[in-house]
Amino acid sequence: MQTTLNLFRSYETIITLTLSVTVLVLFVWNVFLQKNIGKIHKKNAAFFSGNNIKNIDSLIINHSNSIKALDKDIQELYAISNQINLQAYKGLHKFAIVRFNPFKDVGGDQSFAIAMLNGKNNGLTISSLYTREGTRIYAKAITGGETEKYPLTEEEKKAIKLACATDVKKIN
Repeated sequence: MQTTLNLFRSYETIITLTLSVTVLVLFVWNVFLQKNIGKIHKKNAAFFSGNNIKNIDSLIINHSNSIKALDKDIQELYAISNQINLQAYKGLHKFAIVRFNPFKDVGGDQSFAIAMLNGKNNGLTISSLYTREGTRIYAKAITGGETEKYPLTEEEKKAIKLACATDVKKIN
């Protein structure tokens, strides 16, 4: 025991100096770590701000639930959009009117042909022939831009073609 004590006394300055340098290095290292921990706390405060959640697991679960709710809303909107598109194809929304004079030498463009079609080019044409004696009105069913039962006049064909090409058109 005495020899160990003598050994320490002989190297006392070296041991003291070594321990002092070690304490100084550990102090500097501690300051460096404290600064980094402070930066991490600031980042965590920014990350968790606005939430009552204090750990990342709860935050991830909360965001996952929010994403699931948004996904459900998106699916509902997609279904509604599909229903609207189906209804748009069923409703009449393509229209065209062609005015004409059936008798080249008499009167003006008092007669007309109207085409009213849906998204699949199904619908009807209404034609009105104006004469001095009266007006005659004809209606024809249209399927796929054509009629199956009655022949179409040139004006009706033109009105159907215009209605198929654009949504709203008026030609004089």
